[in-house]
Amino acid sequence: MQVKIIRSPRRSRSVSARVEGDTFVVRAPALIAEAELQAIVERLKERWLQRRRRDDLDDEALERRARQLNRQYFAGQLRWQSIRWVSNQAGRWGSCTPTEGTIRLSCRLAALPTFVRDYVLMHELAHLLEANHSPRFWALVNRFEKSERARGYLMALGLEAIEADPQ
Repeated sequence: MQVKIIRSPRRSRSVSARVEGDTFVVRAPALIAEAELQAIVERLKERWLQRRRRDDLDDEALERRARQLNRQYFAGQLRWQSIRWVSNQAGRWGSCTPTEGTIRLSCRLAALPTFVRDYVLMHELAHLLEANHSPRFWALVNRFEKSERARGYLMALGLEAIEADPQ
C-alpha cells in the first residue's frame, strides 16, 4: 500500500491516517521530525492492518471449519450453540463455556498460520467434552496431528504455557 504524507503548519501535535483508495494518507504537523513521523506511521499502519484482519474474519467460515474438525476428529459428536471471533481476548487465544456451548477465538489468531488456528479451535472443541486440562482432554487435543507443532509455535512466541500438555 502506498503511503502519502501531508504535512500541515496548522497541525501542532496530532497525526491522523485513513485509507483513500489504495493509498494510506497520513496528515501530520509540518515540524515533526522525520524519524518520529515514520515510527508513528508504522504504528498507524499496523493498527489499521489489525483492524482490517479483524473485519475480514468470518464467523460462518469459522463455524464451517469447526464442523469439519468435529467430523474429522470427534466423529461429529460435538454440539455447540455458537462459535465466533472476538476482539476482547488480549490474554488468551480462545475460550469455551461448555455449559452454554459457546466458543470464542481471539481475532489475534488471524495473523498466525492456519495449523495454529486449527489447533486453538481443536483445543476449545475438546473442552466441550472435557471441561479441564486432564490427560483425557489432552488425548482429545492430540488427535490433531499438528498439535505439538502448534504448541511449539505458540511457545516460541511466548504465548503458550510450558505446562500445557503433561506428556
